[in-house]
Amino acid sequence: MADLRDEPLVLGIETSCDETGVGIVRGTTLLADAVASSVDEHARFGGVVPEVASRAHLEAMVPTIQRALKDAGVAASDLDGIAVTAGPGLAGALLVGVSAAKAYAYALGKPLYGVNHLASHICVDQLEHGALPEPTMALLVSGGHSSLLLSTDITSDVRPLGATIDDAAGEAFDKIARVLNLGFPGGPVIDRYAREGDPEAIAFPRGLTGPRDPAYDFSFSGLKTAVARWIEAKRAAGEDVPVRDVSASFQEAVVDVLTRKAVRACKDEGVDHLMIGGGVAANTRLRALAEERCERAGIRLRVPRPKLCTDNGAMVAALGAEMVARGRQPSDLGLSADSSLPVTEPHVPGAHAHSHDHDHVHEVSKDNLYS
Repeated sequence: MADLRDEPLVLGIETSCDETGVGIVRGTTLLADAVASSVDEHARFGGVVPEVASRAHLEAMVPTIQRALKDAGVAASDLDGIAVTAGPGLAGALLVGVSAAKAYAYALGKPLYGVNHLASHICVDQLEHGALPEPTMALLVSGGHSSLLLSTDITSDVRPLGATIDDAAGEAFDKIARVLNLGFPGGPVIDRYAREGDPEAIAFPRGLTGPRDPAYDFSFSGLKTAVARWIEAKRAAGEDVPVRDVSASFQEAVVDVLTRKAVRACKDEGVDHLMIGGGVAANTRLRALAEERCERAGIRLRVPRPKLCTDNGAMVAALGAEMVARGRQPSDLGLSADSSLPVTEPHVPGAHAHSHDHDHVHEVSKDNLYS
């Protein structure tokens, strides 16, 4: 058996939204997972405010890195590489993480790996259940993304089969929670109320499930509107809104579509397992229904524990460690944050490794700045 010390020791930085995550892994072993969340600062606005998130990342970055190193019992000089989310995400928030990663990589003389946020959400499962099967079918559901992805190599080949065409599942949870006056974020609180409600109490619509609809794409805006109108009609009639039943029925409509399409994709592509990740994967009903349907279809289900489903640095470190293990080319210090980095790019080798439309944006703005 290989000595654990032979496996790459990588620090990962995640700042794509409102959580400053710093993780340290050795190969597929999690050593530290430090998170500083600014969610309370956004709650009074009912959603994430990009400027507030960026400033919170700036304040939290160095202390969170120091906490992760202490938790892992390693020195920064021991690291074999530094990985960072290069995109997709909020531009200002990503810039804080990318700038910090470049500074640490430069100061320590360590290779830098700019990685994709969505590919990281898939790779984190290795920390829980061991090496990913190839190919891997992944259903990613979060505040910003609802995607069905097929990966034959998590470091170089991730293919999108379907995605949300409007609101992501997490956004729908936040908006319905707001209409029900349950606060922000909406996912955990709706999950809690739904446990005491009847999922069949109200027949809410299932988006994009007709015979002519795209097989793997998702749409939750029609559902969101239907739920909001149902609640408004109750209030207009002077009746009490059954919060628990509305939560359960709405949640059921979301997870029914997500699991149905994911199982169908597995069958169509001949993949005998399914990995679910992203913040909404912490939802108890999604986990239960996915397990039920996968079991019936003979598909093995892999879902990381809830703490690894939400945004965290461990997932970025996990993908970085895989990059090192497979000998992928590091990013150079010209690495740019890219808020719309496509999932087909699990890894950004750097500005000089390939020319990209995304990179030209930064070059042009730099020219304008100095002319």
